[in-house]
Amino acid sequence: MHSFLALNSLPKIGPIRIRRLLDHFGDAEAVLAARKDALLRVDGINEEQASIVSRWQDFVDPAKELAEVQQRGFSILTADDEAFPEALREAYDSPLLLYVWGKLDARDRHAIGIVGTRRCTMYGMNATKLISFQLAHAGFTIVSGLARGVDTVAHEAALAAKGRTIAVLGSGLAKVWPTENLALAEKIASGNGAVVSEFPLHTTPDKQTFPQRNRIVAAWSQALVVTECARKSGSLITANLAGDYGRPVYAVPGPIDQESSAGCNQLIREGATLITSGGDILEDLSELPLAMGDQPELPLMPKVAMPDLPRDEAIVFAALGEGEAGVDRLIENTGLPAPVVATTLMKLEMRKLVRALPGFRYVKR
Repeated sequence: MHSFLALNSLPKIGPIRIRRLLDHFGDAEAVLAARKDALLRVDGINEEQASIVSRWQDFVDPAKELAEVQQRGFSILTADDEAFPEALREAYDSPLLLYVWGKLDARDRHAIGIVGTRRCTMYGMNATKLISFQLAHAGFTIVSGLARGVDTVAHEAALAAKGRTIAVLGSGLAKVWPTENLALAEKIASGNGAVVSEFPLHTTPDKQTFPQRNRIVAAWSQALVVTECARKSGSLITANLAGDYGRPVYAVPGPIDQESSAGCNQLIREGATLITSGGDILEDLSELPLAMGDQPELPLMPKVAMPDLPRDEAIVFAALGEGEAGVDRLIENTGLPAPVVATTLMKLEMRKLVRALPGFRYVKR
């Protein structure tokens, strides 16, 4: 395990090159013991990378990393472990190892990836809630990236359906990102699935780590669903990766005058399957969760009862209705002064009853 941790922690050497090194030398210990001139004979390994591998002790302390993993109650899986996802094991760019917070289950091979924009609209939230809830209720594990927006809604809806969900991070497990989703990560890991990462514990997210994370979501999933995204979106990268892995791609259509749905509409135009519910996916998939038997009748999202709130909070909460509302409209509809509406919205956010959207818009959670 120490050798795998050391290899996985080295900078500027991705999983494909690590696989080439392992294939050439036979095992991780032999790679770390190799001389620089021998490393340079491996296809794709340049001078800088050979130097890094030959001086690996200058970059990593695998014993310290492993001790912290154990102290935090995490685990590490390699491709040799039975619990390592078979779909990832078969990928050409499979991660060398997975840090796991929580527990993976045999059921998790029946996985559906759900991704989309961080800046989702009410339309995107509702579509994500419905599809994630239905698929989780049907026995699928929902795989997403714990990001703001669609990812968060997908995980939350899977939990609401009393299903399983896997959060794949673009950071180390000790650096859960975004930080406001730490409570959600804890809930997932406490018996409802797992939070996983291929990165060393204290890796902070950047422009390189998120695409690496996306390939795991795409490879792990039997199918990928994009519920809302713009023309330029990481979700489109994930969809392209899913296609490369031979996974079917599904997309939720959106209004033609909304940039937030332009990416999904483009995917459909390019061959992704249009869907409006989880049932559309179940009709297509040949391999369904063993616990399902015949395709069940899929439920709608349960209605949430009106909470018991103080007068001003109840007025503002009711004025939000079932869609999005800006502050100006809430002031107009409630008749309350602007400072009162602003303060009340803050209180409702703290109660986790409303969610703030870009542009000073709000929506019920």
